[in-house]
Amino acid sequence: MSMKASMIIDKDFKIGEVDSRIYGSFIEHLGRAVYGGIYEPGHPQADEQGFRADVLELVKGLDVPIVRYPGGNFVSGYNWEDGIGPLEGRKKRLDLAWRTIEPNLVGLNEFMDWCRKANTEAMMAVNLGTRGPDEARDIIEYSNIKGGTYWSDLRISHGYKAPHNIKTWCLGNEMDGPWQIGSKTAAEYGRAACETAKVMKWVDPSIELVACGSSSLTMPTFPEWEATVLEHTYDHVDYISLHQYYGNRDKDTANFLAQSMGMDRFINTVISTADYIQAKKRGKKKINLSFDEWNVWYHSNEADRKIEPWSIAPPQLEDIYNHEDALLVGCMLISMLKRADRVKMACLAQLVNVIAPIMTANGGAAWKQTIYYPYMHTSVFGRGTVLVPLIKSPKYDAKDYTDVPYLEAVAVHNEDKSEVTIFAVNRHLEEALPLELDLRSFGECRVIEHIVLENDDLKASNTIDAQDRVKPHTGGNAAISSNSQIQAILGKASWNVIRLKLV
Repeated sequence: MSMKASMIIDKDFKIGEVDSRIYGSFIEHLGRAVYGGIYEPGHPQADEQGFRADVLELVKGLDVPIVRYPGGNFVSGYNWEDGIGPLEGRKKRLDLAWRTIEPNLVGLNEFMDWCRKANTEAMMAVNLGTRGPDEARDIIEYSNIKGGTYWSDLRISHGYKAPHNIKTWCLGNEMDGPWQIGSKTAAEYGRAACETAKVMKWVDPSIELVACGSSSLTMPTFPEWEATVLEHTYDHVDYISLHQYYGNRDKDTANFLAQSMGMDRFINTVISTADYIQAKKRGKKKINLSFDEWNVWYHSNEADRKIEPWSIAPPQLEDIYNHEDALLVGCMLISMLKRADRVKMACLAQLVNVIAPIMTANGGAAWKQTIYYPYMHTSVFGRGTVLVPLIKSPKYDAKDYTDVPYLEAVAVHNEDKSEVTIFAVNRHLEEALPLELDLRSFGECRVIEHIVLENDDLKASNTIDAQDRVKPHTGGNAAISSNSQIQAILGKASWNVIRLKLV
């Protein structure tokens, strides 16, 4: 087998424009995501509202455009009214989703304040588990109406004269899951989501709505669920959601790194299902995709079984990520970029402490996990037009996948900056991969930098005592071999960002 790969890109062969919201994230009232994560009054770096400035800086470094809130499973039992008004009057509630106590010290208004500080927008979820259209019309009136009505005037009395103007809303969460409070059949959820969508858009026609897809591609009803839900909601919603997590429980890294191929199939199946309903409805509107939960998640499963119930903000779902996890996260980001024509929003779940790129110690430091880096690189450098990658690569067979290319890659053309960025993973665990890039249609270019994330230990992770054990360097070897030809050697098991300036 010849260990050599090539990639041709042409500026006229376009997949689609990147919607910046593809680089979104997620904050749920779960574990230490809120309390001890973004919010920790009394911390040396807490601001006047109790938000941690060190965490805010790390979030800003990711350039996160949108953050989903407040859940997740949590939202299906959440009364949003518990989180508004004076702090001293707020109720402590049992959260049945995660078997904890929710103190409601952070609610809608505080979260919107945090969004402004983090330079991000909110993707707000409404409760379609224990509640329905009535609650949804109230929360959108409270959030988006200028004044002169009960709920908008109540917001003003809480110190928020200007409306929040939240433009993206999720119609519940994982409503096909038996673990979900108020779980429903596809027809039951489709009807509830349709009626909720109608009243929300009657209150504010400018919003966009996300209907719940299946909780994962392994659900027995997938993709029939999507078809039935869209039968009911097609006229009223703009997106269908996808959720998927991957893990390496079998300690089979070659198979683990191939799992993004399953993500490719998942995305394409949902697109096909949405397009089938569009055809069936004789519709003109394309339903786009919101991949609003995705990540690696498996490290913390055993520890989470031992948590005592009914505590406040226990350490839950605190996966400590390693180098191979960062490689798969890079592959998953590439998967979504390869369908940027239809995947318009996505949320890495989650942002802080809970299966997250950012970790904190209560009262102490905040640091970057390994997965922070591919997420940051794509968010910062992956803005523009995704180009069709014509790739030749040696392949391998894994336990669950065949013909897995060692090279996983995509290119983004930022016309405004006259830049092309290549994101590439070498899946080979033992050998470097020579790569020839052909930018024939772009003419002359130069290499700005070649960023590499690599480590001899696939299980290496960043901890409070070794925060930089896994971090990228700019010592990659990409070089121009002729006007529009670039040669690079991608190290074994590496994430690569090759930035090119068009001359």
